[in-house]
Amino acid sequence: MTTSPAPRIVGREPLPAAVADGWPQGGEPETWLLSVSRYTAAMDAGAPGTILDAEERERAGKFLRAEDRERYTAAHLGLRELLGAYLGISPADVPFTREACPGCGGPHGRPAVSGTPLHFNMSHAGDLVLFAFAGTPVGVDVEKLQPASVVDQVAESLHPKERAELDALAPAGRSAAFARCWTRKEAYLKGLGTGLSRDPAVNYVGTGLSPVPVGPWEMTDIAVDGAIPGGSGYAAAMALLSSLPHA
Repeated sequence: MTTSPAPRIVGREPLPAAVADGWPQGGEPETWLLSVSRYTAAMDAGAPGTILDAEERERAGKFLRAEDRERYTAAHLGLRELLGAYLGISPADVPFTREACPGCGGPHGRPAVSGTPLHFNMSHAGDLVLFAFAGTPVGVDVEKLQPASVVDQVAESLHPKERAELDALAPAGRSAAFARCWTRKEAYLKGLGTGLSRDPAVNYVGTGLSPVPVGPWEMTDIAVDGAIPGGSGYAAAMALLSSLPHA
């Protein structure tokens, strides 16, 4: 996998059909993109109080900055709206849980929905929220392109081959290459359920235009830049655990 079709836009396109009996055999993962500002502007003011659960409302209320609170609220309402459609239930009734952490066994691994075979993941940055849904474990990441100072600092945490690839590039190409690499890496770590508690230097995903798979995990760059008016300067990727046997 290299680059997927552009994600569908929450609020602009019809909600997905229900897959309560399981993701279609061999079915491709589906991605959705949400604009926080547009979703918030169109949102029913009472939606957070009637759709989010007590834990989500409490967490939203703890954000000091209004933009962080709006991003969290829009992301979780959007997630519930999409999961409710996929599962054929009310968004407020989506039963969230956490899988066991693969590192320590604690209840803080991948987010999941109790009693269903549907896998999902979510990421947000700036005005964008990216969602992925699949029949096997999946991770996504969306990031804003970073200035050279940030790239130089964070690049030290990458795989040695990835650092060498960045060092070989002209300065003008380093930001986009770093963003490709970092979003693939975070998507993979989120798919595993470890997040950045696993050293991002361990696995090589590449900085070039073609992502490199990690074992049975397939990497895909997601075309989000410019998908929503005003939503430029972003990179995104998805990692999907293949259901096919690997050598």
